Amino acid sequence: MSNAAPHTVQPSDKALILDFGGVISRTLFETHALSEAALGLPAGTLTWQGPFAPEADPLWQDMQADRISERAYWLQRTQEVGRLVGEDWTEMQTFVQRARGADVQAVIRPEAVAAIRQAKALGYKLGILSNELDLFYGADFRERLPLLQQFDVIVDATYTQILKPDPRAYQTCVQALGVQAEHAVFVDDQLRNVLGAQRCGLPVVHLDVCQPAAGFATALQLLSVL
Repeated sequence: MSNAAPHTVQPSDKALILDFGGVISRTLFETHALSEAALGLPAGTLTWQGPFAPEADPLWQDMQADRISERAYWLQRTQEVGRLVGEDWTEMQTFVQRARGADVQAVIRPEAVAAIRQAKALGYKLGILSNELDLFYGADFRERLPLLQQFDVIVDATYTQILKPDPRAYQTCVQALGVQAEHAVFVDDQLRNVLGAQRCGLPVVHLDVCQPAAGFATALQLLSVL
């Protein structure tokens, strides 16, 4: 029988893995005023509120019930906003890049920034697992957002073509970080993606975009006790 001491999990053996849109960045629902200003639309033009007023957004309800995909939801919103500015928009990246304007920092969650800095200070590894980071924001976005330099790994389905909740997406990210799945806490605002991570053995936090600070606090607490 071996008398070797069990391996102690060090902070560097753990990782915080975040979705980007809705987790690190504020949702497009939260930034209607910024979008309207960037697009030259009158204040109050954009009224759909998704999770902030689901009862008034039937299309959002369809997406949450899996009657339509998340991409189908945003394609319809993209087309609607394009018509409002007199243009034919067929790709969501057009909406995101035009609506978010030049002020990248204005759309980033301060709660996410605080959590990322805390995780980094504690010695945890940091990863992003996104379905469309560069697709929606443009390849130059990473250069305009220094915060992304804090991350050890960014896995973006823009390039891998493997979308959450496909198990391979989570496995690719965990392997790139060099940690065990059970030592990597995954945070996403979409339940289907959270459940996908859970099926792969990751501890998870379903971020409530209406209460983001609580979600990040839960994620850091989970990491501390792993």
